[in-house]
Amino acid sequence: MAKLFYSIKNHVLVGLAIGLGSPLILGSIAWYLMHHTTVFKKADLLLIGCVAVNLVWVNYFNKINKENIGRGIVSATFLCAFVFFFYKIMQEV
Repeated sequence: MAKLFYSIKNHVLVGLAIGLGSPLILGSIAWYLMHHTTVFKKADLLLIGCVAVNLVWVNYFNKINKENIGRGIVSATFLCAFVFFFYKIMQEV
């Protein structure tokens, strides 16, 4: 699998896609757990954990010298953080 990531082109848009895709997949799982179980009913911080996975991706792509992909992932992380911020604001209103 590591060779798969070595062959990816070093573009910011690729990093943006990875940075938005992984929290989206994990966030949908967390969303399902939040709405279908009683244990995770008030666990909004699960969504932040889904965004925090991007730190692992940034670390990995920086180690294999794909800095532009890392920049795209960091940009996506900020976008996801703003979405979570507005989600929390709308919940309190």
